[in-house]
Amino acid sequence: MTLVPDSESTTLKYGERAIIEGQLITFPNPRIGRKYDIQVTLPEFTCKCPFSGYPDFATIYLTYVPNEKVVELKSLKLYINSYRDRYISHEECVNQILDDFVAACDPLEVTLKGDFSPRGNVHTIIEVCYQKSNSY
Repeated sequence: MTLVPDSESTTLKYGERAIIEGQLITFPNPRIGRKYDIQVTLPEFTCKCPFSGYPDFATIYLTYVPNEKVVELKSLKLYINSYRDRYISHEECVNQILDDFVAACDPLEVTLKGDFSPRGNVHTIIEVCYQKSNSY
């Protein structure tokens, strides 16, 4: 049996378009000068193993101290969803997410942790941190 794509399967759905077009959007921090933590959990992260092509699943934990900007949560969700079809290692995706987040938000501090579901009896946690120079 051969599957032939129909016109519906070759047309991007609105959610797929939003993910492709997505970028991290920020808004002004309502309490500049006050040190406070923002914690975001993203429990449905997926990417693909660059060696096998198998899917990898993780929970991403993001904790940051905003400077002048705060990330808009829907844009963060769409950005994270853009990894679902990328062939990328656990280490590289966590580091790339941190780099992109720092570039967009310029936080005072950020810790990003990727807690990857076990596959083949191996459980991986990758944690990276960033602290802005002279942030206090």
